[in-house]
Amino acid sequence: MALQAILGAQEQADIAHIVKEHNSTINQGKNPQQNLGKDDFLKILITQLSYQDPTAPMEDKEFIAQMAQFSTLDQMTSMATDFSRLTQMLAGNEAVGALGKSVEVAAGEELIQGTVKAVTRGAVPAVLVNGTYYQWDQVTKVFEE
Repeated sequence: MALQAILGAQEQADIAHIVKEHNSTINQGKNPQQNLGKDDFLKILITQLSYQDPTAPMEDKEFIAQMAQFSTLDQMTSMATDFSRLTQMLAGNEAVGALGKSVEVAAGEELIQGTVKAVTRGAVPAVLVNGTYYQWDQVTKVFEE
């Protein structure tokens, strides 16, 4: 018989609250992650090496395969970071290219048109249009007058 059929709505809510409180105590306020990073991989590998049977150590092939997986994970993490930086640079360069041109900016429900007078660079580039800075991703059109 399902637990929901036995317990009432209030009891289910109380149990869910108790479980959530217990989990937050165990996790010490940290949000659980769904992805393993290279630090997690190294911890697992070190634990595996620490607890292996000395009379039957890990085979060389297994160890080499795990090191190759770690190397691949490290390279993929590095590539993701590089792609993120590249995306930021491209957005910044695109915003700079709009300097002095007319743009259309979506600010909530309204569309604002004006000339880009200044550009800020960084993780989130912004353009100065009609005396107000807007994030570059709010720009919907760039055109020449």
